[in-house]
Amino acid sequence: MKKDTVLSGMQPSGKLHLGNLVGALKNWVRLQDEYECFYFLADWHALTTGYTNPETIKESSKDLLINFIAAGLDPDKSTIFIQSMVPQHAELHLLLSMITPLGWLERVPTFKEKQEELVGKDISTYGFLGYPLLQTADIIIYRAKYVPVGIDQVPHLEISREIARRFNHIYKDFFPEPEALLTEFPKVPGVDGRKMSKSYDNAIYLSDSPDIVEQKIKTMMTDPARKRRKDRGEPELSPVYHLHKIFSSNSEIEHVANGCRSAEIGCLDCKAILIKNLFTYLEPLWQKRNLLIDKPDELYEIAYVGSQKAIKKAEETLDVVRELMGLR
Repeated sequence: MKKDTVLSGMQPSGKLHLGNLVGALKNWVRLQDEYECFYFLADWHALTTGYTNPETIKESSKDLLINFIAAGLDPDKSTIFIQSMVPQHAELHLLLSMITPLGWLERVPTFKEKQEELVGKDISTYGFLGYPLLQTADIIIYRAKYVPVGIDQVPHLEISREIARRFNHIYKDFFPEPEALLTEFPKVPGVDGRKMSKSYDNAIYLSDSPDIVEQKIKTMMTDPARKRRKDRGEPELSPVYHLHKIFSSNSEIEHVANGCRSAEIGCLDCKAILIKNLFTYLEPLWQKRNLLIDKPDELYEIAYVGSQKAIKKAEETLDVVRELMGLR
């Protein structure tokens, strides 16, 4: 029985961190056993805001691919590819641009959000404005039914649904309207208590050594009220406690919560338990990363084979699109 198709990608715009692993990659790994999955490195997307730093994109692409495989994505189960190695994405992007109203792109939530967020960068380019159009091409070229997103990202997928609907109305009912595959993305706090993000410089990176991870946890902020060991605290005010909720057992979570409120354990005791559990969680990934770092040929082979599979699937779609648009 044919499986439904899932598609998702990540930009090689910097090092991946713990939040990316917990919030996305681990979910991708689970989905590959249930769906026909296409996962890609979105290097063209990275150029929309990072076009002045191509070396960063190049370096990040290798690290991103390493993390894909180290996290558990299996090339035998999923099609893992690099966006720029599948030129069909660009052709469909161009063809969709012929039918997409300019106003649709200007009102996409991401367009306004990033303009406010990326102050100091020149993003008054078509590439940035057309980002959602390229995103739509990425999705519908594989006729993907689902895109795994969090509830807050559902509005960003709506323009892809509208463009697919418009194409179907003008030409023929061909593209499925991609649906959000809602997933629970736990909010992973950074070392300063804010949401973990490389832009905040508060992240625990997957490429960090165990020593660096330990040091980052040890220096994390906790409940400000606990200035001394004997002071009682409120665990909900500590980002360390929220990491416990993700990486520790129920009994350990209860232990550190009660110990914090009663001052029976200190913050360093609490962090020691978290460090132990975090190391257990990350150890398999670290081992795989170390093996892959010295095997660039193996990484390239995975990207090449995956991209060839993606090209075949994408070309099948474009054959139909070209004919419908009078280009055969």
